[in-house]
Amino acid sequence: MSTTTTDLSVIPAPARAEIQSRLRRAETEHEVRVLLAVESGSRAWGFASPDSDFDARFIYVNRMDWYLSIGLEEQRDVIEYPIVDEMDINGWDLRKALRLFRGSNPGFVEWIQSPIVYESRGRFHARALELLPVVYSIVRGIHHYRSMAKTNFRGYLQAEQVPLKKYFYVLRPLLAVRWLERHQRPAPIEFHRLLDTIREEPGLPEAIDDLLELKRNTGELGLSGQVVPIQRFIERELDRIEGLELPAKDRPEVEPLLSELFRDVLRESWAG
Repeated sequence: MSTTTTDLSVIPAPARAEIQSRLRRAETEHEVRVLLAVESGSRAWGFASPDSDFDARFIYVNRMDWYLSIGLEEQRDVIEYPIVDEMDINGWDLRKALRLFRGSNPGFVEWIQSPIVYESRGRFHARALELLPVVYSIVRGIHHYRSMAKTNFRGYLQAEQVPLKKYFYVLRPLLAVRWLERHQRPAPIEFHRLLDTIREEPGLPEAIDDLLELKRNTGELGLSGQVVPIQRFIERELDRIEGLELPAKDRPEVEPLLSELFRDVLRESWAG
């Protein structure tokens, strides 16, 4: 099993150790094996506040007999723990995760692309990333990010004082849509990589850089006055993407590929 992270300063060593300890506890309590554990949310996106939670997410595999049951659909396929000491840790069973992958679930897609990997066992992570360009639906991705941007804009960015983090909950999905349009491949999870899509917008990169700096030094509940260049870009971009014409379907049938991955990982995980 490998244990890696791209930046040791992002996740302090005591927090990493505690997360890995809780993963071992989950394996013991539920008789499972963790295949992949990553950081999700603002720390992985690159705009965490000083008091942001640690959002650890993991994919696990049950024993073979667990899947060979007439009651499979009634069995619980998530492991969830209450938030303790600012640590939010939960995971999905492999079969559930791959079924969500089939639907281009944004959570799963972002998990496997996280730049902060606590643990990776076997070939599951590498195989999932290999399949990502084939399985992922650009159309579904655009629908998801467009809806996310619209919901957060209407709900939080209309007042004179707005929650700082909500600016990024609108900007990130808007830039992800731009990325999907331009590159026709899944958008990266890191916010700084998405900024390449707006380099040509006069004054906007600078305004976002200033807002990022403020966000990184302000608590989760911090407020800001409306930032005019960002506000105007958001309103203009929401209008633009509302009129996008998208095909009904944009990828082949992928279930056989994911079923093969499921069987291979199951055999690999419990060999011997």
